[in-house]
Amino acid sequence: MKRKLTQRGRDRREQLMERAARLFADQGYHPTSVSEVVESLGVGKGVFYWYFDSKEDLFKEILSSAQHDLRRRQQAAIGEEPDPLRRIELGMRASMTWFAENRHLFNLFGFAATEERFRPVLRQNEEVAVADVVRHLKDAMAEGHIPDGDPAVLAHALIGAGRHLARTYLYEANEPAEEVADAAVGFTLYGLSGRTRSPAGRRGGPGTAEGPEPG
Repeated sequence: MKRKLTQRGRDRREQLMERAARLFADQGYHPTSVSEVVESLGVGKGVFYWYFDSKEDLFKEILSSAQHDLRRRQQAAIGEEPDPLRRIELGMRASMTWFAENRHLFNLFGFAATEERFRPVLRQNEEVAVADVVRHLKDAMAEGHIPDGDPAVLAHALIGAGRHLARTYLYEANEPAEEVADAAVGFTLYGLSGRTRSPAGRRGGPGTAEGPEPG
C-alpha cells in the first residue's frame, strides 16, 4: 500500500529499508524477521506495517530502490558524453564503483535471482538496463565504431560479463573496483570494437589491452 509521506516519513522508510538490507545481507532473507528489523531500530511493528505490507514487500522495494540508485549513478557518470562507446565505458566504471560501495546489495541481487517471487523485479530493471546499453550500441553501429549486429544480444553479453567479473573479482576476491573495471572495459568494450588502447588511457592492471590509441 502506497502512502503519501512527509519528509520525516520518507526518512523513516529509507531507514527501515537500509537496516533491513544490511540484516538480509548478513543473516539471509529467510532467517531475518520483521521483529529483528524493528527491534534493531528501537521501533514497533506498527511503524513497519505503516510503510510496508510484508517482509516480501520490503525486500522488493529494496531491490527496486537499489537498481534505481545504480542507474542514477550510471546516468550521472555518462552525462552528455557524445561518444557511444565512451558512454558504455563510463556506465560500466560507475557500476563497478557502485557495486564496491554497496556489496551488501550486490549480495541481495544474487539471492533474489534464486527466488521466483523476486525474479520479476530483477527482470524489470534488467530490461531497463539492457535498453540503455542497446541505445548506445545502436549509436556506435550507426557511427561505424563497431560492426553491425544484434544490439540486444550484445547488450546482454556486456552486462552479463561485467556482472560476472564484479561477482568473481570484486565481491568474492575483494579486488579494487578500478582494476575490475579496467578488466571489464578492456575485455568487453574494446574487445568488441577491436580497439587496442587501454581503458580510459590507463596501462597495466588485469585485463587491460596494451597498445597505442587509434588515430
